[in-house]
Amino acid sequence: MKNYLLLLLTGLSVLGLRPAARAQARNPIVHADVPDLAMIRVGKTYYMSSTTMHMSPGVPIMKSTDLVNWQLVSYAYDTLTSNDAMTLTGGKSTYGRGSWASSLRLHNGKYYVSTFAQTTGKTHVYSTKNIEKGPWKAVSFRPSMHDHSLFFDDDGRVYMLYGAGKIQLAELTADVSGLKPGTAPQSIIDNASAPAGPPSAINLVAEGSQLFKIKGKYYLFNITWPKGGMRTVVVHRADKITGPYEGRVALQDLGVAQGGLIDTPEGQWHAYLFRDFGAVGRIPYLVPVQWQDGWPVLGSPAGKVPETLPLPTNKSLIPGIVASDEFSRRKGEAALPLVWQWNHNPDNKLWSVSQRPGYLRLTTGRVDTSFVLARNTLTQRTVGPVCAGTTALDVSHLKAGDFAGLGVLQRRYGLVGVQASAGGKAIVMVSAESEKPVELQRLPLTQDKVYFKIECDFQDRRDVATFFYSLDGKTWQPIGGPLKMAYTLPHFMGYRFGLFNYATQNPGGYADFDYFRITDKLTK
Repeated sequence: MKNYLLLLLTGLSVLGLRPAARAQARNPIVHADVPDLAMIRVGKTYYMSSTTMHMSPGVPIMKSTDLVNWQLVSYAYDTLTSNDAMTLTGGKSTYGRGSWASSLRLHNGKYYVSTFAQTTGKTHVYSTKNIEKGPWKAVSFRPSMHDHSLFFDDDGRVYMLYGAGKIQLAELTADVSGLKPGTAPQSIIDNASAPAGPPSAINLVAEGSQLFKIKGKYYLFNITWPKGGMRTVVVHRADKITGPYEGRVALQDLGVAQGGLIDTPEGQWHAYLFRDFGAVGRIPYLVPVQWQDGWPVLGSPAGKVPETLPLPTNKSLIPGIVASDEFSRRKGEAALPLVWQWNHNPDNKLWSVSQRPGYLRLTTGRVDTSFVLARNTLTQRTVGPVCAGTTALDVSHLKAGDFAGLGVLQRRYGLVGVQASAGGKAIVMVSAESEKPVELQRLPLTQDKVYFKIECDFQDRRDVATFFYSLDGKTWQPIGGPLKMAYTLPHFMGYRFGLFNYATQNPGGYADFDYFRITDKLTK
């Protein structure tokens, strides 16, 4: 067989042909905001949870059969809580908070997703026997355990490891409904950043705990950030869950960090991690793992994040992570596909895909002061390296003071839409690049249907959004000016396309969106 393959390759070379190249995946695995990954494998299927903070529904669950190409299959909850911050009431919001890094486990036939929230001050645990279809059971308890890792040990005991800098261990009840009575959290690592340098040399103390038990040893993954350096993966190991733990730096390259370990059915190991990548957000990477002397060695070659991986080729993120939507629904179909999330909690009485079949109707129910405080903005991720979102809307039923259209959501947002007034309607482009909304251009509008498009260029962190309008859906005109997008910590999220309609004078008007179409190419 070996000689036959050699002869075949030689023959192809003589003919001027080359054997087909082996399929390769490229990093980033997902060029979109999918941070704080947690991952499990069930047979030949992988599941992953992530962070979407203030969005509803929350804690997205994604599925893959090859570790590279993912699709949304579920959310752990519809709404985290219904306080003023989550409902954007009284000028309050919970941007950058909501629920943070989740932990994903399968134990005794039941799936568990746990998270924590500054917005509630609690730890939240969601469980189901069917991770793709639910239903999910929710419990919550205090305290809010920061960046915790839910862990079911072989002896039946249940724990959470959590904290920043000092890593603590708390034992839970068997049903994971709260702290085990009569126990108290204990410190198991006083300074988890120590392998990366002394406290004076650390900019961000170790957090993002994820715990694994492999061949009888416990392995704890954390992220830390040395001053003047980059985000760094630190791994500790121990023979007992309570320690003592010994640690080392496991990866310090490109700032790719925070995550854990996953194996394939064939026994290959990878670390799933993410990288801060400008306005598009925090994007997932895979890093090969080899085992040496009982330690996971990250990188190929060791210590380096590879550009390519011997895994199946990446496909488009459309329609698995983002997708176009014509808003036409057949009987039994979900009102909104999983790619959509509301900015904070929606008011479900004020949106519909059935009142006018084939359209999304957004009706105003109150007076709002700004785009970021308005309810019922429907969002999808932007994706890199480039993407464009397009919509068409009927504005014939806007009331004076209403503003409806298409935006890209972050603190430094940009909008293109229709503003109605007593004197008529106008197409308006607004830029909040300065973190205050500034109207850059206004054009009179004398028809009821109008088309908008926003193109996002994230190549080489260019991070520029460009805005367009059309009166016929065919000929596009730029409007306003380009928006220099920026990832800001108050929002703590990559830019999202958003369909919006809010009132500034009197509620009750509505806008009908005919479709939302997304492409991973620039269309101009």
